Amino acid sequence: MKRKRYYFFFISVLLLVLVGCSGGKTEKEPKKTEEKTTGEAKENYKLVAGTLAIAEIMDALEIDLIGIPTTTKDIPERYKDATEIGNAMMPDMEIVKSLNPDEIISVTTLEYDLSKAFSDIGIKAHYMNLQSIANMQKEILAMGKKYNREEQAEKLSAKYDEQIALMAEKVEDVEKPRVLVLLGVPGSYLVATEHSYIGNLVELAGGTNAIQGQDVEYLASNTEFLHESNPDIILRLAHGMPDDVVKMFDKEFKTNDIWKHFDAVKNDKVYDLEESVFGTTANLQVDAALDDLFNILHP
Repeated sequence: MKRKRYYFFFISVLLLVLVGCSGGKTEKEPKKTEEKTTGEAKENYKLVAGTLAIAEIMDALEIDLIGIPTTTKDIPERYKDATEIGNAMMPDMEIVKSLNPDEIISVTTLEYDLSKAFSDIGIKAHYMNLQSIANMQKEILAMGKKYNREEQAEKLSAKYDEQIALMAEKVEDVEKPRVLVLLGVPGSYLVATEHSYIGNLVELAGGTNAIQGQDVEYLASNTEFLHESNPDIILRLAHGMPDDVVKMFDKEFKTNDIWKHFDAVKNDKVYDLEESVFGTTANLQVDAALDDLFNILHP
């Protein structure tokens, strides 16, 4: 039960992240759907992407969307005429219903919060597991098969196989530092375990997560417990309003006396990760994320 509370606390904090990343809502005419005739692939589909990462994946697969999340970040040009549905955590259900999509596609980390709302308006939802690169690849291949984009999906998945294989060669004989990852949002921060996407990246880039043996992706922070984990490196991942969160981290590290006792702090091994590269779920920035982490963990 305690671990479940940590997980639901993370979801609540993630709401602030997504609201902070979202801009104003604009309504546009739905884009015409595609017609496909090959095999068992879906035809005349009308799809809505619930998160930016999903929209980018769909763009790479050349799959059209009639709805996209509202965000301050760049949306693929393919979806310039798609209707914005609001932020990922709290989409505008009236807009979603008005689009009458065959399916809205979100992520498993938001399923607990969104499933009832979509069910109440009679909209079918699919939740993609993007908590690791391997899971993202499985989802990409499944989408390719479902929407007659198998060639694009196989090519995209193979790209990540190559990147992971190259990284495995690079880290084969390196010493693996113990890494503590802090996910910060305005006013608070959480600790990423090995089950999170960033935890997956750390492992692939030749690091060992300092927090092991947990069942969830994120935990509430406890500095005494974190100090006992004895990390060689601390990574700080700012989301929501990254500039403000970095300032929050800086203040925390200066005013909370315990941080000065961390070897990572003593040895100046504290790094802030770029929000544009490191998301809370897997996305198409895998190559840049792995390269950045490798350079940090193995200077």
